Amino acid sequence: MKIHHLAKEKSILNKFLAEIRNVAVQKDSMRFRRNIERIGEVLGYELSKKLSFKNKDIKTPLGVKAIETPVKDVILCSILRAGLPLHNGLLNYFDDAENAFISAYRHHPNNDEEFEIVVEYFASPSIDGKTLLLVDPMLATGRSLVAVYEAIKKYGTPKKIEIVSVIGSAEGVKYIKGFFPENTDLWIADIDEGLNDKGYIVPGLGDAGDLAYGSKM
Repeated sequence: MKIHHLAKEKSILNKFLAEIRNVAVQKDSMRFRRNIERIGEVLGYELSKKLSFKNKDIKTPLGVKAIETPVKDVILCSILRAGLPLHNGLLNYFDDAENAFISAYRHHPNNDEEFEIVVEYFASPSIDGKTLLLVDPMLATGRSLVAVYEAIKKYGTPKKIEIVSVIGSAEGVKYIKGFFPENTDLWIADIDEGLNDKGYIVPGLGDAGDLAYGSKM
């Protein structure tokens, strides 16, 4: 797996990352969603450079110009609900992509810190031979992504997988390497070193779903 860690280079991305982490700024849910969306646009632009392209003749008012344009084989698959703002950011750039959605959540059967990942819903076009952008803003333990991938595999084999995340833990990134195909790329804005005893990224930003859409039951 090739890892593209974008925050290693200075760019406007750092402003958006600073705001989603900042406890004072992230209280504004609308701004939080918009910043996640803008991070999705940055990640989408960078990963677009690695997609398949083909020559297309474009007719202008004064002639014809051959332009290399992306092959239309992209499927955006987001993990509900936290993945929606990131999905929208990617969709701003891949506006002709097909879309898929899958649910995954942490279930605590014993009401303690131990949890299992439950996948209950998947709506998608055929993924066979397509470029699958698997969208999950927080790559903490990595178990959600692996559970989602195992569920998706039953529905076909994509040509290429591009994982798109905002913040991950070093442990989670290491974990998923053992489950995804070798030609998978990870596009991630930033990677933090730690996880706390609840499996949340430290320093991270908190619960992305709650910050974007309010507390859940």
